[in-house]
Amino acid sequence: MGNITIKDIAKICNVGIGTVSRAINDDPGINARTKERILRVIKECGYVPNYSARNLKRSESNTIALLIKGIDNQFFQGTLKIFQEELGKIKYSFMIHAVAEDEDEVYEALKLAKEKRLKGIIFLGGLIDRADERLKYIGIPYVLCTVAINKNAPERQCSSVSIDDEMESFRAVDYLCKMGHKRIAIITGREADYAVGRLRLEGYERALKENGINFDPQLVRFMKENIQEYSIENGYAVAKELIESGIEFTALYAVSDITAFGAYKAIYDAGKKIPEDYSVMGFDGLNIGKYFYPALTTMEQPGEEMVRTSINLLVDEIEGKKKNQKLFLKAALLERDSVKQIKKAD
Repeated sequence: MGNITIKDIAKICNVGIGTVSRAINDDPGINARTKERILRVIKECGYVPNYSARNLKRSESNTIALLIKGIDNQFFQGTLKIFQEELGKIKYSFMIHAVAEDEDEVYEALKLAKEKRLKGIIFLGGLIDRADERLKYIGIPYVLCTVAINKNAPERQCSSVSIDDEMESFRAVDYLCKMGHKRIAIITGREADYAVGRLRLEGYERALKENGINFDPQLVRFMKENIQEYSIENGYAVAKELIESGIEFTALYAVSDITAFGAYKAIYDAGKKIPEDYSVMGFDGLNIGKYFYPALTTMEQPGEEMVRTSINLLVDEIEGKKKNQKLFLKAALLERDSVKQIKKAD
């Protein structure tokens, strides 16, 4: 349903326009169940109340919005200055809109597009789990940058830039195999994760297979459901449990650097050393990793290139040059001190 109006919401809910208005404005006189039903339909349909009607009469702004899911993610934080500088070079203003973990980024984009009269939106992070029909109602150009993609979802008709998570994870684990490790544990996303965590797990499995190493499900560890995902705390809890299980392993691959940092502490708390007892490998290439002891070996995501590429794709969309471009960039293996070679390479 395109250009949905308050009349459409009223019709769907079988109530009057005034009732919908009262629900939107949190009128204490409206029945609680009726209000809940109206607000649910509003969200499902992607209707955005027009709080800024006066602004709609003004000329369109020259602003690009960066809509971030996971503002605390250090990899994302490292890109913000680059976004601002690069957009400034081409005379676009820049605004950041953070989306909480429990908020719907598509709904937030619909609201931003209508209220702020934007030129375009760049989604940074988050998970758009399916071919969300609401995306086509945003009404302005948008690009997905490092947005997690459910591997089972239909392909979306929009521009995007990311890395190939399965391939880059394969490269990480293949490196550990080539360093002589055969008992390689992995800390991946939550068990229900069918996006980044699942893709990096598939890369891990493929690397083992191609190196003639048997897959052991006991070495696969998922992040805890009751702890913030991709956090130091989760990495610590999972690594601690793995070590205390007594299962033998020589290398630990964490699918994010932050999670690897938690694993560092769990290993040291167990009276073990890196890399003498356990080699550790991360993923992301956070700058802070080189200041840990020992410096973390990791796969570095090309942050600056991702920023510039996503901006170029968005400008192409705005200027009507090219649409639906999908680009995959390559990560870089950063060999540091946290991985030990346990036999000479073949």
